[in-house]
Amino acid sequence: MRIGLIAAPWIPIPPVGYGGIERVVDSLARGFIAAGHDVLLAAAADSTCPAPLVPGMRPSERGGLGSTLSELSHVIRAYDGMDGVDIIHDHTLAGPLVGRRPSGVPVVTTIHGPLIPASADLYRAMALDTAIIGISRDQTSHVPDVPVTRVIHHGMDVAGVPAGSGKGGYVCFVGRVCPDKGLLEAIHIARKAGIPLRIAAKMHEPDEIGYFRSVIEPLLDSNEEFLGELGDAEKYRLMGEAMAFLNPIQWSEPFGLVMIESLSTGTPVVGTQIGSAPEIVDHGKTGYLGRTEELHRFIPLAASLDRSHCRERALQLFSTERMVANHLDLYAKLLEEPQAAGVPEGTQMHQNRIRSSMIRAQETSPLPTLRP
Repeated sequence: MRIGLIAAPWIPIPPVGYGGIERVVDSLARGFIAAGHDVLLAAAADSTCPAPLVPGMRPSERGGLGSTLSELSHVIRAYDGMDGVDIIHDHTLAGPLVGRRPSGVPVVTTIHGPLIPASADLYRAMALDTAIIGISRDQTSHVPDVPVTRVIHHGMDVAGVPAGSGKGGYVCFVGRVCPDKGLLEAIHIARKAGIPLRIAAKMHEPDEIGYFRSVIEPLLDSNEEFLGELGDAEKYRLMGEAMAFLNPIQWSEPFGLVMIESLSTGTPVVGTQIGSAPEIVDHGKTGYLGRTEELHRFIPLAASLDRSHCRERALQLFSTERMVANHLDLYAKLLEEPQAAGVPEGTQMHQNRIRSSMIRAQETSPLPTLRP
């Protein structure tokens, strides 16, 4: 297959620091290439992903994060550069609603954020001619009338993450400085447990800086060490040597990629039992989930869990290979039956090209049927 991937304009692929969606897009691109498929990537011009980039894209615009004007301009260029692809997977919010798609080419989109009333209206409209992927069962359960084609959990290069010893004598928090991520709760949990806390957190946006200055910074004392935002190597070292990873999220997070990162190092997760966490953490085996006020009691229990089992479960359930296989299986079905994504059959020439693509795909990359 020749697969077109569209990412948002604000962060390069892969991200230098924080950027969960961008890491997923990068993993998909590399995974598709490794499986023998061609990839055309529409992303910020300063992206370093090995997939060929659509020409004419602008450099990343982190300062305009979330800007509608920036995203619309970006996706128009992206779709105009998608000549010759068999299928398009759009990871932006606006893209599937912009009428620039090539005729007869199926389009897939992933719901990366929460399904709230405003976004649900958009996805209902998209579903008329776009296949929709959810990233957790919890995410899609909040608005069950949005027609989701399939739920596919995120994955990552688990095998490429070094395993840690867990003997650092501390717990860690990795995330973003905001109330939803539970940094304030992590500080109180670690103190109740009497265990030092090391914090690696993104803090760029004005609301993040304001929250840190007014709430977090005045609270920090000798029990906490604030490290700022870390690169991957430092982050995995921090996680790998921690007794446990604290994830006391305070909202129904659609998917917590950071939990997979922790499990990949062998470090169990201790967090709140909301959002996608129960789909990632096996309570009593790869971590412990519960109410915020009881999490401090779980830290010693988590530290005694089998770290090799944590890593093995991450390899089994959340590898790039599994995520890629799930996506390719969906793409294959949409190419066989374009109407499943609301796409007209198109010309005979296009259908012949699709059939040829499928033959090549099956010869180079057998597609196992895996559970979502």
